[in-house]
Amino acid sequence: PESSIEERFAFLAEWYDPVAALLRRYQLFFYPRDGSVEMYDVKNQRVFLRRTKTEDVHTEDLFVGNKVHVFSRQLNLIDYGDQFTANKLGSKKERTLALIKPDSVTKIGDVLEKIYRSNLIVTKGKMVKLSGSQAADFYAEHQSKAFFNNLVQSLTSGPVVALELMGDEAVSVWRRVLGPTDAAQAHKEAPQCVRAQYGADAIHNVGHGSDSFVAAARELEFFFPSTIGHGPPNTAVLTDCTCCIIKPHAISEGLAGKIIDSISSAGFEVSALQMFNVERANAEEFFEVYKGVVPEYSDMVTELCSGPCLVLEIHGANAPQAFREFCGPADPEIARHLRPSTLRALHGKDKVKNAVHCTDLPEDGALEVGSYTLLGPSLLCPLLFGSEH
Repeated sequence: PESSIEERFAFLAEWYDPVAALLRRYQLFFYPRDGSVEMYDVKNQRVFLRRTKTEDVHTEDLFVGNKVHVFSRQLNLIDYGDQFTANKLGSKKERTLALIKPDSVTKIGDVLEKIYRSNLIVTKGKMVKLSGSQAADFYAEHQSKAFFNNLVQSLTSGPVVALELMGDEAVSVWRRVLGPTDAAQAHKEAPQCVRAQYGADAIHNVGHGSDSFVAAARELEFFFPSTIGHGPPNTAVLTDCTCCIIKPHAISEGLAGKIIDSISSAGFEVSALQMFNVERANAEEFFEVYKGVVPEYSDMVTELCSGPCLVLEIHGANAPQAFREFCGPADPEIARHLRPSTLRALHGKDKVKNAVHCTDLPEDGALEVGSYTLLGPSLLCPLLFGSEH
């Protein structure tokens, strides 16, 4: 009978082979019943990996454009492998823009928490400062409205955080999380929504959400251009700062909101934020100081490139030392015994999946932030992410 046929999802995936400097293509099969995977080499037409169980792939990771890790190989999912998979996993997936306005940037942790709870994931993110003309361009459709100048003024009054959200019916889900445009109306109609909790009025109303699939594509292109350029630059200041990386495992476990919340509550200022997918060679370069020093070096590298990570610049007097103390011992087990209120004690799992990386040496703060944000004098700049400015 039909019902006894085991469910199987199929994708076309690419893996960059650094040794041969080639992109290799595979069919990737995933069996949700037991979480096993199978890989077929497209070019050589042979089985590459026999069906094997893995802890690293879950049904919710499977959508075109995402990266999954299969036994430490980072595979890019570039297409659905059959119609069944496309119908079952692809039809409702949407991308939308969530823009957190200046008056609510300090609440970014809470907002992220609500985003994760509504089954949306963040696939891109960046804190930027918009100029008057950029804000006017973004809100061009409202140019003739009476509130246009107030809108532009509020959007340029400080940094904003632009996020690409992905998920089933993401456009309408994010608008529902935001709630009615006017905070007063939101209080009456949807007291649990973000605008009811943090908004002040119809202009200072926490955030913006694309109102349609078409608008989402246009607005995402504004902040995260797919062709030339990088969109508005990030807000890194690179002085009196330290670097914090929320590791991929913490991002995929939906902990980013809680971690940023803890950081803000402890009195640290997040002066820049950007999401990155790190290539293995760049992760090796970034962690080179640990090579031959800690036995976990290779696993640390694998973890850093296992999915998107969120890089924060933490700003403040004595930031490197104070923030390192707040992160706690590298081993979360030790942290839970000795310093139970530190970030790693609260959110870490083990020495590799310990929630955050933070700068070890004060003089490396601007250097590491620079590696990521590409504003610093760091030699790592060209090696890491290609120039942004």
